[in-house]
Parts: sequence; structure tokens; C-alpha cells
Amino acid sequence: MSNPDGPQQELSLAKMQSLIEEMYGDKDEARGIPGTFMWLMEEVGELSSALRENEAAGGPATEALAFEFADVLAWLATIANVAGVDLQAAFLKKYGGGCPGCGKIICNCDDSEKP
Repeated sequence: MSNPDGPQQELSLAKMQSLIEEMYGDKDEARGIPGTFMWLMEEVGELSSALRENEAAGGPATEALAFEFADVLAWLATIANVAGVDLQAAFLKKYGGGCPGCGKIICNCDDSEKP
């Protein structure tokens, strides 16, 4: 189903995950979790390369870099869909009340700890 008004201007995490499901759900289910995970990791690698190139260039973030972030987010939503995980609900449950380590909105965990 195409959007006659063009791209979305505002999108919650739940809506983004639903949009990915609508666009790719059948293909994603057929690929399964292992295949989808491999695509996610490939996109993480592409993001890593884009970050390195952007840092070497010393400039502001480029559109290409932004698109790599978008790809990683889309593939994360894809694997969450295949696994049956509601990303928005999971994120809010874990981070909605503050840092999971210290419970504060502004984390004050020791830097050597992973919150």
C-alpha cells in the first residue's frame, strides 16, 4: 500500500515497526530469524564504515550516514517483528523510568559499568 501523501513526517517507534511489518512482513517471516539477523549485522557493518568515513572527513553527518542509521533501525524492527517483540513496549519497560542500572533519568552509573 503506497502512501499518496509521501513519506511520513512523524513516526513513533510502534508505527515504524508496523510500517516495516506492512512493507516486508511476508518476506521477513520466510527468511526467519537467522537470515534476518545476518542482514542486521551486515547493516551494522555498513554503519561502522560510514561512521569511520564521516569521522575521517571531519564534517557534519552526511545523508549517506543518516541512511545507514535508518537501515540499522529498519533491520532491528524487522528482526523484532519476526521474533514477536514489540520494540516500543520493550524500550519503555526497560528505559521508560530512567537508567536500568541506577534508576535515574540522567545516568550516574560508574563509567566502567554498562547500564
